[in-house]
Amino acid sequence: MINDLMYIELKTGYSDDGPAWIGYVKTSKTKSTIYFNDHAFQKYNGGYSNYTDIENGDEYWISGLKKKESNRHWAGRGKIMIDRRAVDTYLSLIGEEKLPLNLFEIIDIEDRFPVERMNKLLNGKE
Repeated sequence: MINDLMYIELKTGYSDDGPAWIGYVKTSKTKSTIYFNDHAFQKYNGGYSNYTDIENGDEYWISGLKKKESNRHWAGRGKIMIDRRAVDTYLSLIGEEKLPLNLFEIIDIEDRFPVERMNKLLNGKE
C-alpha cells in the first residue's frame, strides 16, 4: 500500500459542489483502488468522475493535488475539508504559508482503510 495526500470530491447528487476533502489515502500500486475514510474506490470512466465507491456506487473525482490555493473545480463552491495532519504538507506543496480559511475547513480525519473488507467484497467472498 502507498500512502498519498489526495483530493477527493463526491460527484453523485452534485455538480461541482459536492463535499470535498484533502487527506491521506492508501492506494494500490497502480492506483486503481484507493482507500479513504472507511471507503474504497475503484477506477471508473464516468463523464464527470474517475472513481466509484465499491460498496454504494457513488461517483467521485479523486486526484493528486494542484499547486494552487484550491483544488475545487472552477465552477465549484463550498469549503474543502482538509485533514489537520495534512495542512503543513499541503501548504508546502502549494508554496503558501497560511491556509485560506475562506476556502478550507480544518477537520480531523480518522485513518480507517477497509482494505480487508473490500478485498473480500471484490473477490466475491462477502
